[in-house]
Amino acid sequence: MCGIVGYVGSKEATPLLISGLRKLEYRGYDSAGLAVANSGSGSSPMQVVRCRGKLSGLETLVEREPPRGTVGIGHTRWATHGRPSEANAHPHRVGPIAVVHNGIIENYLALRARLEVAGRRFSSETDTEIVAHLIDEALADGAKTLGDGVRAALRQVHGAYALAVVSEKHPGQIIAAKIASPLVIGLGKGETFLASDVPAFLEHTREVIFLEEGDIAEITADGAKLTDLEGKPIIRPSKTITWDAAQAEKGGYPHFMLKEIHEQPRAIADTLRARLRLETGDADLEGF
Repeated sequence: MCGIVGYVGSKEATPLLISGLRKLEYRGYDSAGLAVANSGSGSSPMQVVRCRGKLSGLETLVEREPPRGTVGIGHTRWATHGRPSEANAHPHRVGPIAVVHNGIIENYLALRARLEVAGRRFSSETDTEIVAHLIDEALADGAKTLGDGVRAALRQVHGAYALAVVSEKHPGQIIAAKIASPLVIGLGKGETFLASDVPAFLEHTREVIFLEEGDIAEITADGAKLTDLEGKPIIRPSKTITWDAAQAEKGGYPHFMLKEIHEQPRAIADTLRARLRLETGDADLEGF
């Protein structure tokens, strides 16, 4: 299972993203990356750093040339569409947009074909890059905000996803979205965290909002505003996490074996979803 982390605040994002990804290593992965930008207007360009392999490789890259900025997203990938490689690692960038994604875009072949006919070129084998193109297209077509662009893109998508999106042209925010893949927001003082699991930010805050099916979150340093796919506001109360870090990694279960037993149905569904092409009725056995 892939891992997502995000941060918006006043601190340098890179160390927080790396630390959060470290706490999600138990989920398994074959590549890692992050995208970091500044939060203010007139900020420096966004930097994207990715590598195949373990987080130690990513840490070496960012130590050489640390991405500077107070807004960022990070990801550890477990390959589904496309082999493990730097090109297929997240975040995927298209123009000013960077996206990380857990899940499967079931209609990505049809979407990719349409986008290629429209003149768009792809640099990876993944389904995730489709989403970055769709958001960039929506903004080019007149979407007024990054949230509007994400909603317009996701109305074309079928599948499961936990998404986090940042943009050079929309500083100071992350847009997150969830369908059938976990995503949680951590509310701090003057800073807000995002992750696919609570342990990623538990040392910084215990006040959380668990996103539910269809939620879109516009995240800033001041907190998060939630809407549905049509832009209608949603209110979700925050909760206080009382587990310790070890319990949080177990998702509240008393031990990992019980947690893994309860995760089996989702694991089977995710495995099948990665291989079935519902739009054509075919199965994709690439790599077997």
